[in-house]
Amino acid sequence: MKLPTARLQVLASAALCAGLWGAPGAASATPTTVAAANGLDDRWPARFEAELARLSTQQDIAFGVYVRDLDTGVSASWRADRAWYLASMVKVPVAIAVLRGAERGDYELDTRLTLRAGDYVDGAGFTNGHAVGAPLTVRFLLEQMIIYSDNTASDMLIDLVGVASVNAVARSLVPEGLAEITTLADVRREVYSRLTPAARRLSGVDFIELRKLRTDGERLQMLSRLTGTPVADFKLPTLNAAYDAYYASGLNVGRLDAHAELLALLADGKALDPVRTDYLLGVMARTATGPNRLKSGLPARARFAHKTGTQRRRTCDGGIVTAPRVGPLKEPQRVVIVACTRGENSSVRSDLVLRQVGMALCRSGLITSGVIDAPSCPVLPRAESLPAAAPRR
Repeated sequence: MKLPTARLQVLASAALCAGLWGAPGAASATPTTVAAANGLDDRWPARFEAELARLSTQQDIAFGVYVRDLDTGVSASWRADRAWYLASMVKVPVAIAVLRGAERGDYELDTRLTLRAGDYVDGAGFTNGHAVGAPLTVRFLLEQMIIYSDNTASDMLIDLVGVASVNAVARSLVPEGLAEITTLADVRREVYSRLTPAARRLSGVDFIELRKLRTDGERLQMLSRLTGTPVADFKLPTLNAAYDAYYASGLNVGRLDAHAELLALLADGKALDPVRTDYLLGVMARTATGPNRLKSGLPARARFAHKTGTQRRRTCDGGIVTAPRVGPLKEPQRVVIVACTRGENSSVRSDLVLRQVGMALCRSGLITSGVIDAPSCPVLPRAESLPAAAPRR
């Protein structure tokens, strides 16, 4: 994995200024030496992938990872070219589509949208705490969508720009590797309609009430009442089976390397203008969800502008790591990382795997100026390990 020629020229110039290559006539350092002196060690992928292989043998949770150094283009991956359910990570292209509308002057971030009865969707965030008729700014909704993964806010913004526009923006940035994005309400309808087609007529409030129930058995009984369909006539026996059938549809899925490309374009200012790029990355750096995922495995001084995704037996996290660097190159290190798990009922176990992925990246030396197993890398307490898997109620 070679560093791009232009980048090596910059490294060489910095090294000469710092005296790393010595006086004329002295033996010159190799590009790898120059890169390592600037925290740009191109051997990190082998260390990182070896750590992921070791992690894979230690637990039974399927996961995928893609990492790219934005300075050199060098990447590492683990099952990243497979289709993964992205869950709420699709809210990043939603945000880009919304901000492009603001760029065009279609509206402003302070433009107010009226909350309607049909806008409510189950999930986190504070939008559902407002009454019908409340005026909510585009800025409020976008920040709720990213920071708290608010589904009602997301669907209001998708309605603002149109779901076709969201998909067109995603395809314009990443022509291949990302599937169709839908509203979050449609995710629920697609899942429950696997049990009975009558579920397609359910409202967002219906899904909120379904989510409040403690067990899947109670949810199936309520679904039966809401749709007038006996449980015995459901097309699948369990809600887990309905989710699995939905995941197989290919909606809201993507390759991790494709989603990483979208994030890289955002980080490089190729998705939005400079002002809105800085704004969105700043909002993503305030993400409150997934505190025990990738971010908890990174050095404390690293900035992580990211978006998580969570759904039944699916967990994701992806964003841009910006870490201070030691050496002649003073600009921060920028790295894109995207990771997902699937098939695990316990969010605690899935989160811990993603935390360990973040720790593996830190130990590789990529974001610690070439220092392997740097003291700044978080470590798991000796007593901490993957808890035993527990069935979902």
